[in-house]
Amino acid sequence: MNIEDLHNEFSGILTFLENNGEVSWRTMADENFRKVLLIAVASHFERSLRDAMSNFAKEITGDNHPLAYLIQKKAIDRQYHTWFDWEKHNANQFFGLFGNAFSDSMQRKVRDDDSLNSSIRAFLEIGQERNRLVHGDFSNFTLEKTSEEIYKLYSDAKEFVEQFPQLLRSFIAD
Repeated sequence: MNIEDLHNEFSGILTFLENNGEVSWRTMADENFRKVLLIAVASHFERSLRDAMSNFAKEITGDNHPLAYLIQKKAIDRQYHTWFDWEKHNANQFFGLFGNAFSDSMQRKVRDDDSLNSSIRAFLEIGQERNRLVHGDFSNFTLEKTSEEIYKLYSDAKEFVEQFPQLLRSFIAD
């Protein structure tokens, strides 16, 4: 199930509960839905970027190259949350992992492209909220964002996640 389907299904459940006067059930369902949506979005982005990096390494080195294996084991597997400084409002730490020239290029690109900048900020906000949720007693954590705010962050952040592999390839091609 993709994020859009998950959002639509849960929205339908909430509407059903509201239309049937089940205010308490709707409130409880919405509390849990917001948490599930946030985790689903963060997980989806993690998988997307990890897969993109793995595919990129294999493109450069070849599928069975020992360097691709090393990159997978030491730079990708269980390393995703170290790629970003989730507290900052930029992806400079992540860009820096690819070298100074790439980092400088991306920082210029982000400075010149308001949409990309906003997308990165939304992406980092999702990661930061995810960390607060999973490290802050999930069952008792109060998520202050509405499901629609989380879905909007997802929609905005998708641009960065979807564009990044091509931005990396474009840099290599130049």
